[in-house]
Amino acid sequence: MSRPPAHFDIVAIARDVAIREGFVVEPPLLGDAAAEPVDGDDPSIVDETALHWSSIDNHETTDLDQIEVAEALADGVIRIKLGIADVDAFVPRDSVLDKHAARNTTSLYAGIATFPMLPDDLSSGATSLLAGHMRLALVTEIDVAKDGTVVASRAYRARVVNHAKLVYDEVGAWLENHGDLPEPSRFSWLAEQLRLQDDAAQRLRRRRIDNGALQLETVEVRAVAKNGEVVDLVLTHKSRARELIEDLMIAANGATARWLEAERFASIRRVVRRPKRWDRIVALAAELGTTLPADADPRALASFLEEQRAKDPAHFGDLSLSVVKLPGPGEYAVADPDSPEGHFGLAVDDYAHSTAPNRRYGDLVTQRLLKAAARGVASPYDVAALTAIAVRCTERENAARKFERTMRKVGAALFLSRRIGAIFDGVITGVSSKGTFVRLIDPPAEGRIVDGEAGLDVGDRLRVRLVATEPTRGFIDFARA
Repeated sequence: MSRPPAHFDIVAIARDVAIREGFVVEPPLLGDAAAEPVDGDDPSIVDETALHWSSIDNHETTDLDQIEVAEALADGVIRIKLGIADVDAFVPRDSVLDKHAARNTTSLYAGIATFPMLPDDLSSGATSLLAGHMRLALVTEIDVAKDGTVVASRAYRARVVNHAKLVYDEVGAWLENHGDLPEPSRFSWLAEQLRLQDDAAQRLRRRRIDNGALQLETVEVRAVAKNGEVVDLVLTHKSRARELIEDLMIAANGATARWLEAERFASIRRVVRRPKRWDRIVALAAELGTTLPADADPRALASFLEEQRAKDPAHFGDLSLSVVKLPGPGEYAVADPDSPEGHFGLAVDDYAHSTAPNRRYGDLVTQRLLKAAARGVASPYDVAALTAIAVRCTERENAARKFERTMRKVGAALFLSRRIGAIFDGVITGVSSKGTFVRLIDPPAEGRIVDGEAGLDVGDRLRVRLVATEPTRGFIDFARA
């Protein structure tokens, strides 16, 4: 169990894992999609192609779901427009493509392989907000006051053009004052646009923090493969640019939920229930000299995390790694206008996923609700239909997390397969009937403790010895050192 096969096909393993988790990895042929947008002649569509729209995403991303533009208004208000790809215009409800999307409900990302919810020729073509192409979009407009309050919002359809496809790393470096503005000679308006967008995002973030949003330092791990061999595990840290997009998307999702509620539409919400393991969060805080309330309190937790970030920034990542696993995963639920639910981790009262219809089926359904509400017609879904979709989305998202976790482990197992016997520092990230799991500090790999796990709990720090790997199954076994 210590060495991978000589020719390890990690993409084939990804396909096998996806199929094992119940996903259909080959989407239907693109011929089922509408050749032209089915409602592209809607007279309510506004021409906003001349606005200075831009996108910020990963360098390699081609399935672009959103673009942004900002405008300074009176009294210090900043108007943010978020253009979301009009996927519904090309994927009619109950079509073959729609039924496939409803089955998988999400795209799968494994770093070395991607299995899109919709055919790549569509999600990276006609429904992608690619630079230089006129596209249909559903625009969520929000007006952000100086204190971060959203004082007005609306949704409408528009024709748009993405004038600049920007990259997280470059924009983040510029916003953080250690890099140049991307292509300033081409985009004379870009600096002002990014400053306005960042200003609005910072206002929204401060408002959420005041309301108890959890400020966790999370990282994404991606395996880098070359010729079938994993040569590195790469960390993707948060940056000012990633936070900018995250803050604007959270605000748009909140505005979407509130607008549908005001229009008396039932909708699918994204919720995180109160933490099931709040007692362990309380215990972790007590170890660091802070007393948290016995009942789950997001504001108290947020305050504790902010204090720890300031007091001990070097170890805040370890604390985040422990806390982030304890609230539990989110789920989809149906809210009618009289019973909204909140999102514990984001400290928002209403939250409806709407910003990634190319990648998430719940977002595509929400887009249909928004378009109906904007036209002033009845909802295309009743509560029973929305409930069935929410249940399916939750189940498939859990399977997608399992797939992505397995593929991270496959990549990590390949990377570590030649280091059997090595000693590593780690943090316990999970304790259940399935075992006790540890995340290494460096490299950022996760595995199970098979020897010496008794008495350990989430958040404990320890040293472990790598005893075995099984790359084809993503197994990494450690013993307490």
